[in-house]
Amino acid sequence: MPNTAIDIQRQLLTEKSTWWKNSVGYQIYPRSFKDSNHDGIGDLNGIHQKLPYLKELGIDFIWINPIYASPNADNGYDISDYQAIHKDFGTMEDFQSLVKEAHELDIKIIMDLVVNHTSDQHPWFLESKKSLDNPYRDYYHWVDATPEQLPNDWQSFFGGSTWTYDETTKQAYFHVFAKEQPDLNWTNPKVRHEIYQMIRWWLELGIDGFRIDAISHIQKEAWDFKITDNQWAPFMNVAGIENYLAELRAIFNEYNVMTVGEASGVPHSEASEWTGDHGYFNMIFELEHCQRVGELGSQKGSIFHLKHSLNQWQTSLADDGWNALYLENHDTPRSVSVYGDDSPEAAKALATVLLLLKGTPFIYQGQELGMTNFPFSSIEEIDAADTIHFYQTLLTEGKTTKEALNIAINWSRDHSRTPFQWDESLFGGFSTVTPWLKVNQNHQLINATQKDVETNSVFHYYQQLIRLRKSTEALIYGVFTLLLPEHPTVFSYTRTTETESWLILVQLDQNQITVTFPDSWETAGWEEVLTNTEYKPLAHKMILSDYEAHVYRKV
Repeated sequence: MPNTAIDIQRQLLTEKSTWWKNSVGYQIYPRSFKDSNHDGIGDLNGIHQKLPYLKELGIDFIWINPIYASPNADNGYDISDYQAIHKDFGTMEDFQSLVKEAHELDIKIIMDLVVNHTSDQHPWFLESKKSLDNPYRDYYHWVDATPEQLPNDWQSFFGGSTWTYDETTKQAYFHVFAKEQPDLNWTNPKVRHEIYQMIRWWLELGIDGFRIDAISHIQKEAWDFKITDNQWAPFMNVAGIENYLAELRAIFNEYNVMTVGEASGVPHSEASEWTGDHGYFNMIFELEHCQRVGELGSQKGSIFHLKHSLNQWQTSLADDGWNALYLENHDTPRSVSVYGDDSPEAAKALATVLLLLKGTPFIYQGQELGMTNFPFSSIEEIDAADTIHFYQTLLTEGKTTKEALNIAINWSRDHSRTPFQWDESLFGGFSTVTPWLKVNQNHQLINATQKDVETNSVFHYYQQLIRLRKSTEALIYGVFTLLLPEHPTVFSYTRTTETESWLILVQLDQNQITVTFPDSWETAGWEEVLTNTEYKPLAHKMILSDYEAHVYRKV
């Protein structure tokens, strides 16, 4: 305990600068959240209208997916102007009004920062492609090539070559995503200067932090790098990236903001270098726990892998670093469909696992309702470019249209991008006109109005978990210990401090199973605090079924 005025001041400063450790985040995909101007597309004023709903849920900050000016080749992740709002979403005045109102409700705003690439319609790239000696040419990666002889055979994340040939200048430019998203050349100090100025501009507007998109890809290997086992190795967490990340960290450290980097390719063993006491970001989004099992077209998430991967991340960052916790986002299918059976019980069981782990939980819009995957019936219903490309590739490989559709949509990003289900009306209360993407047919049963008529709704369960998490330091800072590590479907762990102990016990399957704790484990003296089913005392042998979740506290 602090015993001097200086100690107290230091503690208060530490608590202020690490506010994100005590927080619960909420991710908004603005195009699909709430349409306020009746054009079928969600917008900033729609978010503004629903701030009371988010306050009622109990979240502390909102991460908003890109709202910048963009041709929308990749739904806003292809930015043509970093300091302008896309007309679909509103105006800069709308954004500033949203920030002001959110702050008055004690809700912080986190922006999406996309600096691995721009749109091919960005003024920098439009200038860059004009000639070999244009001042902006070196803002991107251009290399001598011919249509038949590209610099290498590297493949992009969206399928096809990472190179697009330009007939005018007889060179090719590099892109790890779509050809409409040319990669910025971070080795050019002018590029970094422009990016850093833009970052400061947004921070001076009063936002509370950034989620940094695709940041582990900004450094590339030499173009003659030979791929062995990992096709993404040439542009994933490549040596030298640490120099650029250190420059970013220096800017972020000037402000009391939260940063979370999307760091694909960063293993748990290296996590503390990215998010430890001397790391680059407060947290990182990892992708290791997202493993698929089963046949193509019917793949599910692996519960056993999920448990062990999250355990590795909890352990690796136990003493140095902080976890960013998530089960779904705008790039993944719905977790209740991936790991569960679409039922409210499964949604609650998964929420119990997520929200009581050590780290900052991120709830994706609609997750708190138990929104499920969409039953797509044709490729025409799909918007995601990578899903469409995958479908077309499967057709060229000889798959039937039915086979190709089943495989392509199984893990499509559009499952999580369907409009938010506010009520049971025609378009789910999202809009009064046909939305940009279809509303799930089950919106008549799964929607936000459930919270007003059902005391045991998924929404209310999330509320309870958030309140519980914030009620004790043990569920924020307590030590994580995995129990029953070899059980295939039970995810159980403890959170402990010197004065408190909590035990979380969750069955992530429909089948009835028997759980047996070791004889050495003391099962007496535990009080059940929360469950998604009937209360039952903790015992050495317990029968669990149908996504049961139990939370116990040592008394």
